[in-house]
Amino acid sequence: QVQLVESGGGLVQPGGSLRLSCAASGSIFGIYAMGWYRQAPGNQRELVASITSGGFTNYADSVKGRFTISRDNARNTVYLQMNSLKYEDTAVYYCHALRGGTQHYWGQGTQVTVSS
Repeated sequence: QVQLVESGGGLVQPGGSLRLSCAASGSIFGIYAMGWYRQAPGNQRELVASITSGGFTNYADSVKGRFTISRDNARNTVYLQMNSLKYEDTAVYYCHALRGGTQHYWGQGTQVTVSS
């Protein structure tokens, strides 16, 4: 089992920044990719950004140029730096880990609210 613990969500004004962190523990050997998804009320969960163990990244078009995902393998932690936040970025953000190609793990979610 892999445990994922997120932190860093909160309330921010439009144009502001937040950094999310996700620490992995447990059976972390074999984690291939980690990433962030988000889900707004009434919407499906969607991929925000992901990063592989080799450092390859993937972003949703809606966040390209504003969000940056990074990974500290020594700390088993993945980060999401979110800049130039917009109202539509408001959602619950979930950390995700893919282990062994088929095992999916999720964090408990952290709320990000962009509001003036």
